[in-house]
Amino acid sequence: MTRLPRVDSACLLFPEIAVTSRRPARLAQAAIAIGLGLTLGCSAALAQTPAKGSPEHIKAVTSAVDGASIKANTATSNDWPTIGLDYAETRFSKLNQINADNVKKLGLVWTYPLESSRGVEATPVVVDGVMYQTASWSVVHAIDARTGKRLWTYDPKVDRTKGYKGCCDVVNRGVALWKGKVFVGVYDGRLIALDAVTGKVVWERNTVDNKEFSYTITGAPRVFNGKVVIGNGGAEYGARGYITAYDAETGNQAWRWYTVPGDPSKPFEDESMARAASTWDPSGKYWVYGGGGTVWDTITFDPDLNLVYIGTGNGSPWNRHVRSPGGGDNLYLSSLVALNADTGQYVWHYQENPGDHWDYTATQPMILADLTIDGAPRKVILHAPKNGFFFVVDRTNGKFISAKNFVDVNWATGYDANGRPIEVPQARGKEPYDSIPGPYGAHNWHPMSFNPQTGLVYLPAQNIPVNLTPEKSVKFNVQEPGKFASAAGWNLGFMLNATPPKSPPFGRLLAWDPVKQKEAWRAEYVAPWNGGTLTTAGNLVFQGTADGRFIAYNATTGEKLWETPVGTGVVAAASTYLIDGKQYVSIAVGWGGVFGIAARATELQSPGTVYTFAIDGKAPPPAFVKYQTEGLLAGVKYDPKDVPEGTALYVTACAQCHGVPGVDKGGNVRNLGYVSKETIENLRNFVFKGPFHDQGMPDFTGKLTEADVVKIQAFIQGTADAIRPK
Repeated sequence: MTRLPRVDSACLLFPEIAVTSRRPARLAQAAIAIGLGLTLGCSAALAQTPAKGSPEHIKAVTSAVDGASIKANTATSNDWPTIGLDYAETRFSKLNQINADNVKKLGLVWTYPLESSRGVEATPVVVDGVMYQTASWSVVHAIDARTGKRLWTYDPKVDRTKGYKGCCDVVNRGVALWKGKVFVGVYDGRLIALDAVTGKVVWERNTVDNKEFSYTITGAPRVFNGKVVIGNGGAEYGARGYITAYDAETGNQAWRWYTVPGDPSKPFEDESMARAASTWDPSGKYWVYGGGGTVWDTITFDPDLNLVYIGTGNGSPWNRHVRSPGGGDNLYLSSLVALNADTGQYVWHYQENPGDHWDYTATQPMILADLTIDGAPRKVILHAPKNGFFFVVDRTNGKFISAKNFVDVNWATGYDANGRPIEVPQARGKEPYDSIPGPYGAHNWHPMSFNPQTGLVYLPAQNIPVNLTPEKSVKFNVQEPGKFASAAGWNLGFMLNATPPKSPPFGRLLAWDPVKQKEAWRAEYVAPWNGGTLTTAGNLVFQGTADGRFIAYNATTGEKLWETPVGTGVVAAASTYLIDGKQYVSIAVGWGGVFGIAARATELQSPGTVYTFAIDGKAPPPAFVKYQTEGLLAGVKYDPKDVPEGTALYVTACAQCHGVPGVDKGGNVRNLGYVSKETIENLRNFVFKGPFHDQGMPDFTGKLTEADVVKIQAFIQGTADAIRPK
């Protein structure tokens, strides 16, 4: 992609011309003059080549990133210019210097501190040794990947006191790079274009169209045809989903497509919304809750079809009995949708979960592939969403091809020939139900990868048990004891784990054959919430784990070939690239996400860090940090009569981030069963404009009373006492 100044072939040879005493002096003088001219010419030409890592070099290589260069890079994988490596988001690198034979010699080259203590979910984007990486709170880091040294950082200054306005940690899944600009979606809903050389703001836009709802951005933007495309999160709080395209040069809005209909008393934006409205029951006044369907992660582009594919999110609230009492498919929730890339006009959809009822989003990463199915070539989308089924869908027209569960599920027995789920009636009942998979998903946002050489998809799979108890009635944005996270603004229509779930938790890496729709091999882990995957032509699969390891497997057999500790749990996916002809692998480490806020599988909690590896790397690792914990809480005086009310208040205000006292171990937020006695005795000083308010902890002034805090103290100490070994 880098265009260097033209240098004549003579400059590549020894520029001096031999002069002997037998030659005529005039010829000798001419030869010297010619030689001197060539030497000066070479020096001038080479002087025009900027030093690697210099501002001129960064400008040259980042300005060259566009649609043509991204497509050209697909043939070589020399760079990692977009979040999924290529437009198809295969995360399959054609590099094979590091391979199944020599990966055991992989060693650390450098580390870079991201200076973050919350979740790190972004894949490093790298062009000719210039890396762009995001950390929590949407902070962008530009790094010289040759040395691991900082080039610049940009902090968008998100109001830390509003961290609670997102469901799933203050994370960011990466940047987009296009013609000298770095684009980042910011937690508070802004989309910002930065100068790739300096990190200075070029333009900034607020993507939030309704300030009554709590919108965030945690996903990575994509850029194609000169447009930056981004979606939002927020359906747990009440939000109407949409996706927006902005002109990459000016930031002007190019188009916006809504995923669910708005108030039916007002004109619909387009025909697709009118069609969707017929699948909702207006007696539920779904528009008051926003309806949901937020496009909070996957966005994929097919340049040949000029289609952009999005995955839409869950209903708002989750419980369909509340938002659409008469039933209905509730389009376009939990769907794959194809839009015209230039206009944003609806082209087709396939709904994976009609009338979504379980927070079964379709926002998980999708991969575009060309497969031979039943003897015929098909252009397909490969998708493994939360609901536990692996889908193969024709990407030219949205027609269902196949679906097979990749984990055990209990809400459906399969999909019929028309692509509709065969549901288990009890799963939509009004009694408590162990939803398998639960709302965390059988596969969440963690990227999967597809290796065309093995024909396998490498998929982080899991189960995190959750019991859903339907609420009999729901009041929007009303805080009620026992209503999960309602003090932070959640509106679910379900009580979570009011009845203890019984299904076992697990985490595993699956190698899945999308043609045969069957598992090829698996690796089991000690816990769920393991990182995304990278696969390469070196017959390798790389994945980080919840228990703090970075592992390489044989892509064909699943044999573990190499691993190294990385100081804390890993949730992000790695990237690989060439620098000056040598292959490197980088992964950003930082435990977090909606599960990682309150739970963990390692005793280490090191700060966010980028690790970069190469064959024969010899750099020492950074010092690992042991998780800060006390012994099980003891000695806080309380009245046992306060425990039941304290339980309901804790579920309302605290459980979302702190987990169950003493039962969970704490994630990137500490568990209150393992803090000091003095902390809990002085809890009021923490919940009312306390010292962690500027780190994302809500201020509960006006939401809790001092009497409420006393009851919460009783629950915390009472729970610790109840689980204490006798």
